[in-house]
Amino acid sequence: MLFDLLTERLYFLPNTPQSSSDEDGQFKQLQVVSLFSLVGFVITAIMGLDALFNQNFVLACALFFASFIFICGYYAYKKFSNKRISSSIILYSLYILMFYLVFTGGVAHTGPLWVFIVAPVSVFIHGLRRGLFDIAIFVAIMIAIMFVPTDFIAHAAYSTEFKLRLIYSFLTVTFLSALYEYSRQQSYNQALELSRKYQLLAHFDPLTKLSNRRDALAILKQEKARMSRSQEPLSIILCDVDHFKKINDRYGHNAGDAVLVDLAKLFTRNIREQDCVARWGGEEFLFILPQTEAVNANIFAQKIQENLQRHVVIYEDNEIEVKVSMGIEQFNNDQHNKQNIDEVINSADKYLYQAKNAGRNQIFPKF
Repeated sequence: MLFDLLTERLYFLPNTPQSSSDEDGQFKQLQVVSLFSLVGFVITAIMGLDALFNQNFVLACALFFASFIFICGYYAYKKFSNKRISSSIILYSLYILMFYLVFTGGVAHTGPLWVFIVAPVSVFIHGLRRGLFDIAIFVAIMIAIMFVPTDFIAHAAYSTEFKLRLIYSFLTVTFLSALYEYSRQQSYNQALELSRKYQLLAHFDPLTKLSNRRDALAILKQEKARMSRSQEPLSIILCDVDHFKKINDRYGHNAGDAVLVDLAKLFTRNIREQDCVARWGGEEFLFILPQTEAVNANIFAQKIQENLQRHVVIYEDNEIEVKVSMGIEQFNNDQHNKQNIDEVINSADKYLYQAKNAGRNQIFPKF
């Protein structure tokens, strides 16, 4: 359930494995397309030279033209890195070449044998659905070419047995190619899902669904860099649940978990869009408040405590009252006396312990 609820937030995080995996997949597909274009260029060029040597000038011209189209597809990839343009050039020029070979027969009527490369290339380049749609159109045109009467349009003549076996064989290859592409896509999607789940575990607390300590430190680093550029204030609040051990001892650890989850929801409802609240560890929470001075962070902390005064956590028909202590610190924006993140957190932690020692349910420093 956690993974479903946090997917949307994770998707928009910069440089996540989900986005990088998608980009890597597209990049690898582009590489295969470019490699296929080079191979197609070399093979058709060699076949064109062979046709030219055998004085089959029409076939040689067709093959040289196909070779030129393949190199254009490779150039489109190198110049624009555009999968749609380069793959369309390569795939549909391949279709046209296959139609020509079927129509003319190629060398000694062996041209139709090349059509078997169409199925795997189509489903790889355009995916399963689009690939099968393209293949269906290709098969329809190929059948029309082979079965059109030769007295109506002059073309290479094939026996009925050859044409039927060619079609059956091609459909079998298409089925196997589609099955392989489906399996490959399923494996790829499963790898993406695992990557997404590991990323969630790396950035979010599985219990409260808040950012974890690692993610909070990354956000703090970004906000500190932004503060240095914009000269706007930045404050943090360390918050600790009072007498949390007593809650666990009296009601059980599941009740303690329920308290943390309930607090996380309450905190999330009260922060602004630009703020962040993270589970810092155990029963501690960290608020990151950009564009906020310490005095305003204190007002926010008082608001949280006021909400808790009239709030109880319901767990198995038990009403659990929850109080928190808070320590506040503001980043020093003085160019000559800058604080690092650890210093600010340690300072807020000291204020938190002062609040604990003062009787709990307190906010330090006092303003």
